Amino acid sequence: MSNTALIVVDLQNDYFQGGKCELEGTEAAAKNAATLMSYFRSKGLPVVHVHHECPTTDAPFFVPNSEGVKVHSSVQEVEGEPVVIKNQINSFRDTNLKLILDELDVDSVLICGAMSHICIDAITRAANDFGYSCAVAHDACATRAVEFNGVSVSAKQVHAAFMAALEFGYANVASTNELIAETN
Repeated sequence: MSNTALIVVDLQNDYFQGGKCELEGTEAAAKNAATLMSYFRSKGLPVVHVHHECPTTDAPFFVPNSEGVKVHSSVQEVEGEPVVIKNQINSFRDTNLKLILDELDVDSVLICGAMSHICIDAITRAANDFGYSCAVAHDACATRAVEFNGVSVSAKQVHAAFMAALEFGYANVASTNELIAETN
């Protein structure tokens, strides 16, 4: 665990109640993310924050300089913790995330945040491709219902499908409490 970083992805106001892209279960996910943050901080382990910011003001959400783009109050970074600003779905693309993890001498990452089927999926697969051992706290992630080709898929089903796919070949997918217990 000594070479593990917690990466908290996109838990920003627009994903919470009243935001421009409200997700299902964001409050519960943020509560578990905060538990992980507290645990990592108590062990002196690195916590890295990733925030999405759209490059233009005509974006549907995460608009620069808006309330929605701000990180939610329940998962605020503390002084000294790295913050990566991204404009892409993949947190590694066009950012300094890999450099930060290399400077921290990290060989494994524990990932949480939003959205399960987009940014969490992308960062986990990319981290795995870079050679990091990956874990995802499934109960510290949130998503939304989607529709494809006339088929509606509930948020619960979207989340389960993506967690199952990540668990199959990319990451140890477990609950917040299980992941903390594994480190003790």
